[in-house]
Amino acid sequence: MSGDPGLGWNARLAESWVQAGSPAAHGTPGRVAVIDRGWSTVLRNAHDAAPLRVRNIGADVAVGDWVVVDDNAERVEHIVDRTSAFVRRASHEGDRAEADVLAANVDVVFLVHALTAPPNRGRLERELVLAFDSGADPVVVLTKADVADDAERTRVALAEIALGVPVLVASGVTGDGVADIATLGDGGRTVALLGASGVGKSTLVNALLGSDVMATAGVREGDQRGRHTTVASRLLPLPAGGWLIDTPGFRAVSLWLSGRGIERAFADVFDLMDHCRFRDCKHDREPGCAVRAAIDEGTLDARRLTSLETLVAEEAAVEAEQERRERIADRRRAPRGGVTDDSDIDDVDDDDHDATSGPVDL
Repeated sequence: MSGDPGLGWNARLAESWVQAGSPAAHGTPGRVAVIDRGWSTVLRNAHDAAPLRVRNIGADVAVGDWVVVDDNAERVEHIVDRTSAFVRRASHEGDRAEADVLAANVDVVFLVHALTAPPNRGRLERELVLAFDSGADPVVVLTKADVADDAERTRVALAEIALGVPVLVASGVTGDGVADIATLGDGGRTVALLGASGVGKSTLVNALLGSDVMATAGVREGDQRGRHTTVASRLLPLPAGGWLIDTPGFRAVSLWLSGRGIERAFADVFDLMDHCRFRDCKHDREPGCAVRAAIDEGTLDARRLTSLETLVAEEAAVEAEQERRERIADRRRAPRGGVTDDSDIDDVDDDDHDATSGPVDL
């Protein structure tokens, strides 16, 4: 790649680019700023006044991706290997075994919660699993500090779940705390905001950008649930030179295939497990269980163990579903005349879906 387009290119991407083969053969990459119904808007430099609009034919593209378009500037031809990706399982029923990439090549992911609602520990645990697996650095951001009754109490409650992940408090209306958040995009880094509708993401984005780029709307009085004001992910330039990806608010936080996300998000529980007397301890009634001892002593919230067990079961269900679909695909590709077992092909979409395998509405 020649030159620096000012779009967030870094050493990790450069290494990935070189490992892809002959860089000259792929052309010069640009960055996906918007995706709209099979089309990508591709920026070629930080001040691109005429970005390319190309088709995503056969390309699994996400906002934040670095791509090369074909010679005719009609479609995405090559995607540079991602350095990070925030991935969840697609929330709609028809794509239960499909990955949904919300943002790619992100350095810092902000998990946004509103101080005006009770702390949602379960949602934050799930978001932390996805964030750790993404490869980006997670930061929890608590918004609406200007109208919160007890911001510090909520911050402490969620800090206990975040386990060392920074928990910042801000107000997009008054600007308090916004400067601290903005510095995390310094050095050309890319930050992404993720959270439910109504938590104040769009207001925070406007404060970070210094202008009213994003539309905003209030929340319902009864349940504090918001209206979708951001309908598609967008890559936006920060005033100090970094980049911001805003994503639509999403209600279902559904796990995809995990790496070490669960282990990192529940490091406190896993540390205790290492001290159980038996390696195969089920943490139920076994003697010498360090986890149960901590719960009995009040040093571990029993809900943490329950949440961990639920997420492990959900991840196992996703893995089993994916493996089953891969087996079915292999059988369908079997040569004619070969022995093929079609016993589970016809009912691929008729599984009994329990609470551990489906999207979770939090």
